[in-house]
Amino acid sequence: MPSFDVVSEVDLPELRNAVDQARREIENRFDFKGTSAAVELSDTTIQMKGDAEFQLEQVLDIVRMKLAKRGIDVACMDPQEVTKSGMAVKQDILIRQGIEADLAKRIQRLIKDAKIKVQASLQEDQIRVTGKKRDDLQQVIALLRAQTFDRPLQYQNFRD
Repeated sequence: MPSFDVVSEVDLPELRNAVDQARREIENRFDFKGTSAAVELSDTTIQMKGDAEFQLEQVLDIVRMKLAKRGIDVACMDPQEVTKSGMAVKQDILIRQGIEADLAKRIQRLIKDAKIKVQASLQEDQIRVTGKKRDDLQQVIALLRAQTFDRPLQYQNFRD
């Protein structure tokens, strides 16, 4: 029976490369010389440091630009609150991966309301869509691509 998986994943090596490029650019830029501006990656969290909030915004713009150049959708970024500690300010950016239960229910409801003869089931952090016809599955992919969600979706494991 034909099927495919709807997932939301970030290529971690590309994420690491993008953060490394952003770190190198921050180290070399003239307007950041002599400041505490820095960016680091730990697991799926990007930690930014700076002297002021406007500097964090500049660092965030650099990170977004490097992620986009590496083919990572910036919609996966979840910026947290800016925290001040003494003379420095810090901000964490969580990289969201996987499909959470509420988003999965929204996607399943959308597929069901479209009256396409397929079944969508949640499996851990992905949705498996199965149907009898390949055309129905392609119709579901087109339907999901037309919608906007709070994170990027990928369609993998298409099987006949």
